Amino acid sequence: MTAQLDHINGAAVVPRFDPVALAEAEAIRTRASAEAEALRIEAEAKAEAERIKAVEEARKQKIVNDKADARAREEQAARDARIAKLNREREEQERAALQAREQAAAEEQSEAARVEEVAAAEEQWRSYALRFYAVCSIVALPVQIAAFYNPNALWLMAAPIMLEGGAWVVLKGARAAAAGRRPHWHYRLIAWCLAFIAAGINLWHGLNAFDPATAIGTAFASIAGPGVYDLHEHGRIRAREGKRTWRQRWAARRNKRAEAAAMAQAEKQQRAEQEAADAAAAEKAAQLAADREADFPEVWKHAKKLAAALGETTVTEDIWIQAHIDKEGTPPGESVEIINGRNNATRRVLHARSTAPGETPVKVTKDQRASQMPPSKPRRTYRPPTRPGIRRQGDTAKYVEAANRQAAITAKAAVNESR
Repeated sequence: MTAQLDHINGAAVVPRFDPVALAEAEAIRTRASAEAEALRIEAEAKAEAERIKAVEEARKQKIVNDKADARAREEQAARDARIAKLNREREEQERAALQAREQAAAEEQSEAARVEEVAAAEEQWRSYALRFYAVCSIVALPVQIAAFYNPNALWLMAAPIMLEGGAWVVLKGARAAAAGRRPHWHYRLIAWCLAFIAAGINLWHGLNAFDPATAIGTAFASIAGPGVYDLHEHGRIRAREGKRTWRQRWAARRNKRAEAAAMAQAEKQQRAEQEAADAAAAEKAAQLAADREADFPEVWKHAKKLAAALGETTVTEDIWIQAHIDKEGTPPGESVEIINGRNNATRRVLHARSTAPGETPVKVTKDQRASQMPPSKPRRTYRPPTRPGIRRQGDTAKYVEAANRQAAITAKAAVNESR
């Protein structure tokens, strides 16, 4: 309330209440209370928004942490699985290597035992052959010495020793030749000749001076001794040179005959397949020639003339291409009609896809903008003419900033509820 003292014509007036002042005071109080309420609402809204944001951030962070934890557990499990797999693979490799070493050692030991066994058997067989040779020489020499006995020429008694010893020396020469990779057949031939000579002497003198059993036994001894030793050397030479036995040779011959029969059968089948393919190709060529003659008679006639002119008995593919070019002006597969049709079709497609004005409907669009965005152009404001008794801009005091913010919040809430 405001008291005013008006002096009109020097006279005092009784104080009175001014309604405008009261309204202004009431408006000030209303604005102050509205501002305070707006500040309180804004603070509460901010606090609530911060709380909701914090809760949401906490929830999101928990989700991120859970995902990271799960990912870390999965990676650790995968890492453990890879480590376990690598350990298993390493153990398997070590076990396989150990088994391979053990197997190799066992094979080496077995091979060494086999080689040792073979060497022992070979040495035993050689010693037995030598002993048998010595026994046979002891059996055969007395009859031979008796055959060469002459009181006037006792030195002739050395002839049997020369025969038996000569056979032995020549067989040792054959052994040395085989070891040196030289021919050895002639050594063995000489040894057999000496053995047969000694056997003949034993047989002749045994039949004349003794009985047939003595003659045959001593003759057999003269052959058997060198023969058994040569048999030993023959086996050793064949094993060293890698020669096959008669059983292996017969098996190789059978396999060779089977392979030859299989090869002949395969060649026969291949010839039959080739003949069938040639017949099919000839039939196909004949059908192609008939189709070309029926579909392109003029080109075919010209192609036959070209073939005859070029010395060909048939219309080859090159001749057909040249004839088609001569008659149609294009390679096979093309013609004037085909080119014109293709060009017409291309023009129709281009016409259908044309976007020239007046031929394609155009959709008229206008700008879209959100309701909260300011207008791109200034709005037209209606300003009525000023007349007495009409309120004008500026008559009412402006609201405080807090009241404006609260009014904006209320308007936004109303818009959201209406949506």
